[in-house]
Amino acid sequence: MSDKDLIDQEEIYSKVLRAGRRTYFFDVRSTKAGDYYLTITESKKFTHEDGSFHYKKHKIYLYKEDFEGFRELTEEMMDYIIDAKGTEVISERHQKDFKKEEPNENTESSEGSFTDVSFDDI
Repeated sequence: MSDKDLIDQEEIYSKVLRAGRRTYFFDVRSTKAGDYYLTITESKKFTHEDGSFHYKKHKIYLYKEDFEGFRELTEEMMDYIIDAKGTEVISERHQKDFKKEEPNENTESSEGSFTDVSFDDI
């Protein structure tokens, strides 16, 4: 089955996580054979100097036979980071109230238009 065939399969269940300029889409989809798999898509907004913008998207296909190993390694990596660095967010890029110092970008209007992204745009 090609990647295009996978993309065209039925969407069963979806959740969205908005994280600043990034949005994560978690989608359960169905194959033609009726089995389920998970797609995780990261969409990041980039603003050009003229005020226009575009999105870069990265997608992971995760199948049931890989769930256990993926979950174990993800939890291990997150625990390692928390143990090493704690849970406090140090980078101001990840703080909700961070406003970029560039005069051409209005954070509130950019954020508003960013939240209008739908999975169909991907």
